[in-house]
Amino acid sequence: MQNLQNHYRTIVVSDVHLGTKGSKVKEVVRFLKLNTADNLILNGDIIDGWQLKKSGEWKRKHTKFVQRVLKMMSDHDTKVTYLRGNHDDFLEQFLPLTIGNLKLVRDMIYVGANGKRYLVTHGDIFDSVTSKWTWLAHVGDVGYTFLLWINRIYNKYRESRGLPYYSLSKVIKAKVKTAVSYISNYEEKLVQLARAKQCEGVICGHIHQPIITQYNDITYLNSGDWVESLSALVEDFNGEWNLVHFTETKKLTLEHPQLEEVEDDEEEVEIPAEFLDYKARLASF
Repeated sequence: MQNLQNHYRTIVVSDVHLGTKGSKVKEVVRFLKLNTADNLILNGDIIDGWQLKKSGEWKRKHTKFVQRVLKMMSDHDTKVTYLRGNHDDFLEQFLPLTIGNLKLVRDMIYVGANGKRYLVTHGDIFDSVTSKWTWLAHVGDVGYTFLLWINRIYNKYRESRGLPYYSLSKVIKAKVKTAVSYISNYEEKLVQLARAKQCEGVICGHIHQPIITQYNDITYLNSGDWVESLSALVEDFNGEWNLVHFTETKKLTLEHPQLEEVEDDEEEVEIPAEFLDYKARLASF
């Protein structure tokens, strides 16, 4: 079979929310099977600790995501950086931590292939609800989870009728003026922070709104999510950034049916020795 993989300098994925029913795990695993990189940035909310504490469930398919990341590290020597988000804030007690090619950090400065500096942060730092009113954020999370539940039922109906996926929550957010204003303010604050840190751009996630846009001298890039948008950011070896969506990967699998099996043929990856060395140390936290 011809090599159908795209290899990038860097891939940024955020908001996978492993442990929740809304997480599109099979899709992100398939995406990372067909799109590899020298650097993989997992920009927060990869594991949803909030839901796992309440009613979430860790399934075999969630472990497959971890296996895929380990496989990238093993086969492509991919350097993985995991940034803490608000839903995986339990990682705070481990930061900063380096284990082989894996780093756990709060935020970072990333230097692109063209020499440009980018502030990389999950983005919840400028969300007053998640940073100052955690209890209210949890209430909002319940409502959002309920909306995603309705969305799943609605899309099962659409699928039975041969209709494409339709994100109710995304449409609702786009139509609510308050949400639109919040997103605009959110972007502007992150742009200001990037400028203050003498960066040319900011890379974030958190609000599930994939976009690349320019604010005068600062480029704002949001990788989206793997609950609604199914999107990621990719940087080529010339330093150019693009948004890619799973629909492009799905089209490729339709053209090459053998790729439909990628989420089921994942080999077991031996855990590197350096990870095992840290097992006892992490248990002491």
